Amino acid sequence: MLISAILLKFKKFIPMRIFENHVAIVTGAGQGIGLEICRQLVQQGAKVILNDVDVSLARRAAQSVTDNENICTPYAGDAADVTFIEKLVDDCVNQHGKLDIVIANAGITLFGDFFEYKHEDFAKVMNLNLGGSFFLTQAAAKRMKKNKTGGRILLMSSVTGHQAHKNLAAYGMSKAALEMLAKTLVVELSPFQITINAIAPGATLTERTASDPGYESTWSRITPTGRPANVGDIAQAALFLVSPNAGHITGQTLVVDGGWTSTSPSPY
Repeated sequence: MLISAILLKFKKFIPMRIFENHVAIVTGAGQGIGLEICRQLVQQGAKVILNDVDVSLARRAAQSVTDNENICTPYAGDAADVTFIEKLVDDCVNQHGKLDIVIANAGITLFGDFFEYKHEDFAKVMNLNLGGSFFLTQAAAKRMKKNKTGGRILLMSSVTGHQAHKNLAAYGMSKAALEMLAKTLVVELSPFQITINAIAPGATLTERTASDPGYESTWSRITPTGRPANVGDIAQAALFLVSPNAGHITGQTLVVDGGWTSTSPSPY
């Protein structure tokens, strides 16, 4: 009895894992921000379906989070393909019995001069950044509505949806549209206790940006806080918006950029 009383008292001081018994889908999570979001969700108790278009990358990413595939399940496929998206949501619910959180992180950046921008590049950007996010949101929300469980949906925007950026007209347009999608869907999703928000990262150190030798020094110079973000900075903001603590926040975009959009100096 004494030991039980001590353990019960001690338990009060153990921080609860905020996503215990939650199930999440994160697209485009083979590396970078998406992978860090998966890692932090699992650390906080969630079960995660980790999607990436690259089969081997999805597997390695999931294994880097945990060896237990039932907790972090690699799920390879094209997040721009509507048929695949519907299967992803169905298989998630079949595996775990529900779906609480969806983070539409998959996206593509294709730089190009506006006067020379190719139709096929425009289509790739819009199909994944916009179409993939739209139809993943639709498939997830339909399931949440049917199951009457509510849920959290997060779209991945960018500071280029707020400020002009050279050679990123199509990309910036797609990201601005995602923020409007989050705002618009408040009307349709709120009656079912589904929140939808967006996050707009600024310059962030990832595997991709690390290949640019001047990236970190340039963005450290022009970011008011003196450095670009790391993936943890973005993931922590994302986890807040999909957590129970953000239940009264919906239709909003959270900019995480070290203050860059307040001054907006060009990196060029």
